[in-house]
Amino acid sequence: MSSVGTSSRGLLEIGKFALYVTVPVVATYCFATDSKTLHKLMAFRSYVVYPPEGPRPPSPEELREMARQVARKNNNQ
Repeated sequence: MSSVGTSSRGLLEIGKFALYVTVPVVATYCFATDSKTLHKLMAFRSYVVYPPEGPRPPSPEELREMARQVARKNNNQ
């Protein structure tokens, strides 16, 4: 039989186990139930920082028009 019982060592083990289980459960409840707090924590510890968006490439229609202009310019010369 195990010695976990009413001895001081057994009570200490039970107390440690209760603490190890209770702390993450309480922390999860406190931080995850309030979405504003969760978003603040996630923004505070952001590991991925994306660069600002660059200029968009021209649309296919604009590319065709630019190609026509270049072709006209080359034909005129």
